[in-house]
Amino acid sequence: MEQVTRSELRKKIMTILYQINVYQNNQIEYEVNQVIENTLEIDNDFVRDTVYGVITNQKDIDECANQYLNKWTINRLGFTDQAILRLGIYELLYSDTPEVVAINEAIELAKDYSDDDVRKMINGVLDKVYHHKVDHES
Repeated sequence: MEQVTRSELRKKIMTILYQINVYQNNQIEYEVNQVIENTLEIDNDFVRDTVYGVITNQKDIDECANQYLNKWTINRLGFTDQAILRLGIYELLYSDTPEVVAINEAIELAKDYSDDDVRKMINGVLDKVYHHKVDHES
């Protein structure tokens, strides 16, 4: 079986978070495991743990994003952009992913799926979250 890279898995996570957002906004019932299974052909702990981590911490993640989105809120972004930003903030604050990797991976997704202005916005937010985290760890 071919090895799937973390970058490819993050694309799957973005897709799953996007799908869940669509369901929530349209008040469609869903099961997280079902959404994950429909997107993944393999069972993957990284994907499962990250998706559940983002969902579990979404309120705090969104508050964090809103703190650094200049005169914006995360809900004004498109669903794909929300998924990328939530994933990036989750990886920065709640996972053992190295900060530079978390930011770079989110920016790579934004390059592929977001327009330039939103990519810059996501980059700016993640940069501020990172610096806030570093300042408070030292």
